[in-house]
Amino acid sequence: MDIDFPLVLVVLTLVTGVIWLADKLVLKKRRLAAAGAEDAPAEEAPAEPWLVDISRSFFPVLAVVLVLRSFLVEPFQIPSGSMLPTLEVGDFILVNKYAYGLRLPVAGTKVVEIGDPERGDVMVFRYPEDGSTNYIKRVIGLPGDHIRYRNKQLFINNEPVARDFVARLPPMERWREQLGPVEHDVYLTMGRVSGTGEGEWVVPEGHYFVMGDNRDNSNDSRFWGTVPDDLVVGKAFAIWMHWQSLTSLPSFDRVGSIE
Repeated sequence: MDIDFPLVLVVLTLVTGVIWLADKLVLKKRRLAAAGAEDAPAEEAPAEPWLVDISRSFFPVLAVVLVLRSFLVEPFQIPSGSMLPTLEVGDFILVNKYAYGLRLPVAGTKVVEIGDPERGDVMVFRYPEDGSTNYIKRVIGLPGDHIRYRNKQLFINNEPVARDFVARLPPMERWREQLGPVEHDVYLTMGRVSGTGEGEWVVPEGHYFVMGDNRDNSNDSRFWGTVPDDLVVGKAFAIWMHWQSLTSLPSFDRVGSIE
C-alpha cells in the first residue's frame, strides 16, 4: 500500500501543533494549579505528559519540513528508465516547488502565480489516471499547441523539431533534440516498428503535453492524454545523488543540473 507522505506530514504537523499550543495556553496552567506549583521553580514543576513533550519537540521540525517540502524544494527518486538518457533509474533529484506558482500541500491548489511550465522543462506531476502517483516527463506541448508524432519524428505546430544524430548504442540510437531554448538527448529504439505512440493532438487550455526522453519506452501523453495544471508538482532542476539499489553504494558522479 502506498503511503501518502504529504498528507501524513500535514496531519502530524497539525496534531503536534495543536497539542503544543493547547498545553501552552491551557493545559500547563491546569497541571501546575492541580499540583499547587504555579510559583514553583521550573525544576520543581510536575513533569510534562509524554505526548506533550514529544509534540513540543517535533512540531518545529515538522513545520520546517512541511514548509520546505511544500513551497520550496522536494526530493524525488527516479524509479524507471522512461527519461533515459537524461535521468537514470536510481537518480535522486530536486524539484523546484515554486517555479510554477505556490500551491497548497496535498490539495495542490495554486494560491500564488509565479510562472508556468515552459517547453523543454523536465516536470514532475501527478498521473492524471489516478491523481496521486508522481510522474516525471519533459514538457513538449503548451496550451493551444498542435503536436504530431510520426515515424519517430516530433512536430510542433507543423514544424519538425530539430535534432542531430549523436551515436548508435544498440539497441538504442541517441539523438540531440532542440526544444525551444533547451537542448537535450533522446533515445530511439533501433528497429522498433513505427506506429507506437503515433498520432496528433491539440493541447487544451490549462493543460500540457508531456513525453519521456526514452521515446519508445515511455508511458506519456501519447497514451493517456495531457496533464492539467492542477496536477503539476514542480520543475526538476538537479541530480544530487545516484543510488542504484540497497545492495550498492551511493554515487555522486551524476550530480549536476538537469537539461
